Amino acid sequence: MTIHDLTNDIRYVKGIGPKRAEIFNKLGVLTVKDLLCYFPRRYEDRRHFKTMDSVRNDEYVTVRGTVIDIAARTVKKMMLVEALISDSTASIKAVWFNQPYLLRTIEKGVTIVMSGKTEYYRGLQIRAPEYEILNDPDDDTIHTNRITPLYPLTEGLYQKSVRKVMYQLMVNDWHAGLTDYLPAPIRERYRFPGINETLRAIHFPDEFDMLERARARIVYEEFLFFEIAVVTRFKTNELYANHFPVRDTDGCKNGFTARLPFRLTDDQLRVIDDIFSDLSSAHAMNRLLQGDVGAGKTVVASAALYAMVKNGFQGAFLVPTEILAEQHYRTVRAFLEPYGIRTGILTGSATKAERKNILAAVAQGDVDILIGTHALLEERVVFRSLGLVVIDEQHKFGVMQRAQLIQQRERPHLLVMTATPIPRTLGLTLYGDLTISAIRSLPKGRKEIKTYWIDEAKRNDLYTFLKKKVAAGEQVYILFPLVEETEKSDLKAAVAEYERLCDTVFPAGRVGLVHGRLKKEEKDAAMNRFISGETAVLVTTTVVEVGIDNPNATCMVIEHAERFGLSQLHQLRGRVGRGTAESFCFLLGKPKTEEGKKRLEIMTRTHDGFLIAEEDLRLRGPGDFLGTRQSGLPQFLLANIVDDQEILVAARDDAFLCIKDGTAAQLCDTIFFTRKNSIVHSS
Repeated sequence: MTIHDLTNDIRYVKGIGPKRAEIFNKLGVLTVKDLLCYFPRRYEDRRHFKTMDSVRNDEYVTVRGTVIDIAARTVKKMMLVEALISDSTASIKAVWFNQPYLLRTIEKGVTIVMSGKTEYYRGLQIRAPEYEILNDPDDDTIHTNRITPLYPLTEGLYQKSVRKVMYQLMVNDWHAGLTDYLPAPIRERYRFPGINETLRAIHFPDEFDMLERARARIVYEEFLFFEIAVVTRFKTNELYANHFPVRDTDGCKNGFTARLPFRLTDDQLRVIDDIFSDLSSAHAMNRLLQGDVGAGKTVVASAALYAMVKNGFQGAFLVPTEILAEQHYRTVRAFLEPYGIRTGILTGSATKAERKNILAAVAQGDVDILIGTHALLEERVVFRSLGLVVIDEQHKFGVMQRAQLIQQRERPHLLVMTATPIPRTLGLTLYGDLTISAIRSLPKGRKEIKTYWIDEAKRNDLYTFLKKKVAAGEQVYILFPLVEETEKSDLKAAVAEYERLCDTVFPAGRVGLVHGRLKKEEKDAAMNRFISGETAVLVTTTVVEVGIDNPNATCMVIEHAERFGLSQLHQLRGRVGRGTAESFCFLLGKPKTEEGKKRLEIMTRTHDGFLIAEEDLRLRGPGDFLGTRQSGLPQFLLANIVDDQEILVAARDDAFLCIKDGTAAQLCDTIFFTRKNSIVHSS
């Protein structure tokens, strides 16, 4: 058996050459190993031949017959090659477009196998089928008469040519002789095939059962490699000593809750216990707190900050926007000022003098809690004794930004918070180095927001309803996905609709406008007019997704709601219902896809943010779940954290065992089925 060097450049593989190698290189396929790991995106079962007389219109078929005739004709400057194929039952026509070379390739009298979609055009025909000429009826086939792989393509790559390359790799045993480093007990436990069998089955499977087991092995290896990296980081966190221990946690908890003007929920009290347990342990805290919109995460964070200050340490509270920083500053100060705790704020818009004064006060210890935006990262903020970093809406920050504040000489505790509930499997991949707590119940007195999906025909009825609410002293958000209309878009835009609403619907002077292109001063002024009640209607874009807390706002109208993901719709809906009055959310949209319709239907059925997050992940996939395709997610070859949840959990459990028994490092060096660079980078 010839043992091939899998680090060889792919241009020396038969059927590739320099030009095709360049195309593959752009896809990250550089070596023979990369080529072996260039997996099909799906498969078609072409094993079952239909007789010609049983073929019907609009179905995918595989047929075998003899070429009776083949000719070409031109229709509207397009060359059509037409072949008449016959078996013992009937005949059918095959049509190819602009492929004149087929007249030389397919000759009368040869036996041919074809796979394609049928259509009716002057008789039944197969449009642009894949084909294979059989020199011997018993010949093995590459493209038909099998479970046929379909590979991801780009310009210059074609299914048949890619398939031929992969087939000859298998036939010539390029994959043979590989050492299987996946431990035998793991392979036996999960019924995984060996590495050589896996490669053969993933590219050219004989049976779907074998394909599934091969795919499961590859997915497992990808997850195992990634989870070893994540668990290693988790274990590393355990090495950070607690330089800022909280003493008398019961006293801190009772002291903080005693003066609150409301009673905390059982969930909030349980999470405070979790946090205080971390703060008093031997290791620095590394915890994620997730909770629905309005679940009361800020008061829990304030309890942690209270405990730190009472033990002689400082805290930092990092948020993504100035609006949110101002809101948290007011809220946290209201919670902590009665205890003599001093809070400060630092944002990018602070004047030079303000910045100088706040930085000096923090360094001297005259400010206990500093709340701010990215300015906390950009400025040379020196704390006298920083014991706790709280990060809100943490997915708005990158991994490096998250690490920046805690890279002190003595590592502070870390509490990150999100109002986008994270499904468990996504949590394991994105935040596997964090211990996760969740607040699932809403504070007492919060009412569900009545949500309706309405069509354009009911717009005037909606305006009548909103005008009644405004007349009763309540306030309204009207939200748009765009700032201004463009020639390419027929979507209503915020600026144009603001002008129309001012002219035709609501009283003059009662409508405000906020969007991301306004200067900060203009934006703040518009927000403040709305919060004070001077304006009753705020026309806005998604800048209000986080940041405005106006208990008097009872109605949210979301235009073109089909443009938003489920989790974002839920976040936007959470801008209302923050007071005691009955609140409403109206979704105006005309989705063109079934997925779009399902999103809006789900919004009208449930208010459970955790359930919505699961559905959103299922509908949109992990790449788009957090509103950005980057999201810190690794680029897996085959693994999918939505569809492969069971394998992910098993791989995570095994990663802990591998680290414990000392085999993790060797496995990471030898695991075959990974994009190691991308996974390591992402983790």
